[in-house]
Amino acid sequence: MTANESSTLGDATLELHRRLQSIYPPERLLTKRGQLAAYESDGLTVFQTRPLAVVVPTSAEDIVATVKLCQELGVPYVPRGSGTSLSGGCVPHAEGIVIALNRLNQILQVDPVQCTAVVEPGVINLEISKAAAPYGLYYAPDPSSQQVCTIGGNLAFNAGGAHCLKYGMTSNHVLGAKVVLPDGEMVELGSGGLEQVGPDLLGMFVGSEGLMGIAVEITVRLLPKPEAFHTVMAGYPSLRAAGDAVAQIVASGLLPGAIEIMDRLSMDAATRAVGVAYPADAQAVLIVELDGTTETVEIEKRALQQLIDASAATATLVAATAEQRAMIWKGRKSAFSAVGLISPDFLVQDTVVPRTRLGEVLEAIEALSRETGIRVANVFHAGDGNLHPLILFDGRVQGELERAEALSARIIRLCIEQGGSITGEHGVGMEKREFLPDLFGAADVDFMRRLRRELDPGEVSNRGKMFPDGEAPALRVVGLHPLESQGIASRM
Repeated sequence: MTANESSTLGDATLELHRRLQSIYPPERLLTKRGQLAAYESDGLTVFQTRPLAVVVPTSAEDIVATVKLCQELGVPYVPRGSGTSLSGGCVPHAEGIVIALNRLNQILQVDPVQCTAVVEPGVINLEISKAAAPYGLYYAPDPSSQQVCTIGGNLAFNAGGAHCLKYGMTSNHVLGAKVVLPDGEMVELGSGGLEQVGPDLLGMFVGSEGLMGIAVEITVRLLPKPEAFHTVMAGYPSLRAAGDAVAQIVASGLLPGAIEIMDRLSMDAATRAVGVAYPADAQAVLIVELDGTTETVEIEKRALQQLIDASAATATLVAATAEQRAMIWKGRKSAFSAVGLISPDFLVQDTVVPRTRLGEVLEAIEALSRETGIRVANVFHAGDGNLHPLILFDGRVQGELERAEALSARIIRLCIEQGGSITGEHGVGMEKREFLPDLFGAADVDFMRRLRRELDPGEVSNRGKMFPDGEAPALRVVGLHPLESQGIASRM
């Protein structure tokens, strides 16, 4: 590298690179364009930025050294797992780095007596259940991406899943965490036990989207595997009818493990993707699963069938085998990716409404779809009112993205007006920052921001996320890499 190149590139960027070289060997310090491409966005690809570098730590000590360096130089960093988040939550900063946590992927301990596991943040969600299976245990939160998403990312966004109605979110299953704060200090939050003493600092950390530090070791609760399952798929003539059936089931006092809804568009996509058959005349299907002891499930399934019979269901399928149950869930969990077969692009929303307003809100979303001429596929966690409308568009057509975003904004504000929330499990990230003041008062947002700045005054950790007045870290067009502009990145 010549003196002229160094001068043009900028001393700060070169100093960062030199210092990172002292922490990471070349194979774990990525700066080439091809290496960085996979880290430019998360699952919400409308936001993209190329970072200065990606580092791949293999120990907590690597993370501490990296975070301290970033604080010293004022360089923003973004912790990242598998990048499956859907709110732009791990989009990098153009003047920052990505800390990729996938190599921290060890299950450190499974304790069948205490029913806990201790894992590193890069462990894949489903791998915890596999490790616990020999002891008759499993890890309950089950996001649709559980075969690829990491527990660190689940913790950052407080992920849920199809069975969160009965078993709760990630926050209900994380008992403790060893965390590197934004200044590089290592602290322990929570404990391995069920009883907490003092302020719930762990509860504050879970769902903080990387703004308060990086978890390097996580203790999770394990549950006994249910003895029995009873899975029913019922067809309905409309989304409203399916939504009303959900309200009736929950109002009855019955607590299924999961209640999910898919509309006709999402059913058609799932059929094309994985071959699941759905009732031909149904405009929506309701998937209800009971689990627990054999005796309890036997009692509850009769009550469930009575509720379905009393609803507007036009067809009912009860899974008779484990294979049929698995196929029903395969269709549901493949729905997001399957929609890619019927639309070049789509936005995924993550709003929440009270269950009593579910049918009404679904009907309103259908009306907005007709009004705008934009197709909306609905597939979501109906039991807790967590909607996932998928807004379909073609980004190659001028103005289509903007129209899709405008419809997305109307749906978000509709849900707020109905007493709901802007996010159930995907987080605020980049996508929903502007709506935070619509949900909370100015004093609440100010308090959140002040709390964050107590830990990270320079907002170095995941800068520009969640808060509406934060510095935007992303552009929809990937900018030229600072090292690449000088022809240097390709030679490093």
